[in-house]
Amino acid sequence: MAVFALVDCNNFYASCEKLFNPRLKDTPVVVLSNNDGCVVARSAEVKALGIPMGVPWFKIQQEAKRHGIVAFSSNYALYADMSNRVVEILSSFSPNIEVYSIDESFLDLSGFERIGYHAYGVDIRQRIADWLGLAVCVGIGPTKTLAKLANHCAKKKLAGEAGVCDFTSISPSERLALFERIDVGEVWGVGRKIAARLESMGIITVRQLHDADAETLRSRFSVVLERTVRELRGISCLDLEEVVPDKQQIMSSRSFGTLIYERAELAEAVASYIARAAEKLRAQDALAGALQVYIRTNIFKPEVPQYQRAMTIPLPEASADTRVLTQWGLRLLRRIYRPGYGYHKAGITLMEIVPRTNQQFSLFVPSSQASGRNDKLMATLDSINGKYGRGALRLAAEGVTKPWQMRRGNLSPRYTTDWESVARVWAR
Repeated sequence: MAVFALVDCNNFYASCEKLFNPRLKDTPVVVLSNNDGCVVARSAEVKALGIPMGVPWFKIQQEAKRHGIVAFSSNYALYADMSNRVVEILSSFSPNIEVYSIDESFLDLSGFERIGYHAYGVDIRQRIADWLGLAVCVGIGPTKTLAKLANHCAKKKLAGEAGVCDFTSISPSERLALFERIDVGEVWGVGRKIAARLESMGIITVRQLHDADAETLRSRFSVVLERTVRELRGISCLDLEEVVPDKQQIMSSRSFGTLIYERAELAEAVASYIARAAEKLRAQDALAGALQVYIRTNIFKPEVPQYQRAMTIPLPEASADTRVLTQWGLRLLRRIYRPGYGYHKAGITLMEIVPRTNQQFSLFVPSSQASGRNDKLMATLDSINGKYGRGALRLAAEGVTKPWQMRRGNLSPRYTTDWESVARVWAR
């Protein structure tokens, strides 16, 4: 019998911020989105205050001051590194693992029944707490959907103890009784819109969804919801995705920290976004056959002049060379740029991505005889940036001072990925 575990880090972003600053142990902490705009992560203390997810930071600053809430800018380098460390630990508990998101992973626990699934979940939780100082909850079930729901029960303390909920140790009647207390919107894959439609049909709880006719739901919704119902009944329909599929498109975009009026500064931003996307493209050993560039003003300020434009161009030959992609990206920017506007955001998308082994050369443009040398140059670029940090070596087109970068006024140090930011302990 298949058995899955979902391991989810509690309040992950906020917990990472607290981890390297013990003085914040019991302090309410929020993490803000790009340009310090909205609340995207909350510590348990902030949740207890009733502050919702996604609220604009400027709207709650007075309340935050009253409650002593500490706000941090998003420190993606720190969060990604801590996530990788969690996954490394989880890999020692099961050879089969699916990294579902930055703070969630599915494990295949088939064959570990002799140890006891609940005890194994407790061991996982304790190992991560001891080695990394992070708290996680573990949900265990015979399907991925039930494991996800068991994790919700562990977080809300609806069943189980010590942050672990094991549905395999609960009788079917006990499980159904528990389902009667959980809103249908808590089921994995049932979003807000689907939940509203289900509620209009009288399906309000997980128990009611469990008992619903799967064929009827398939005809009214989709095969996805039918699978969800079957998974709630213990029939495994979703396999573990151990290999992350290659991306069919790679996007890179940011809102600027301040409005940009000059094309030169827009060009720096576009070149920087292309460099990041090209790095990801080479990491999956692929090439892009088309490129899109877009720019726009601030749509949230309708009182100022508005302009937005996007343009896509097929490349003569698919490429992963940052220099080639930047050259074409800046050509597109020259075509779509209009002076006199204050630009708030720009972005690029690499499209028509194919594996490098499937490269098709152009009949009309002679292929570069130095392509092998160019590949080595890009490999050297990635190697240096991987060792010394992203941007250590870059194209001059990306700029130096970058005044357009997003605001990150409350950014914490990159404690685990930068030698200059390593936490210091002073002896008295």
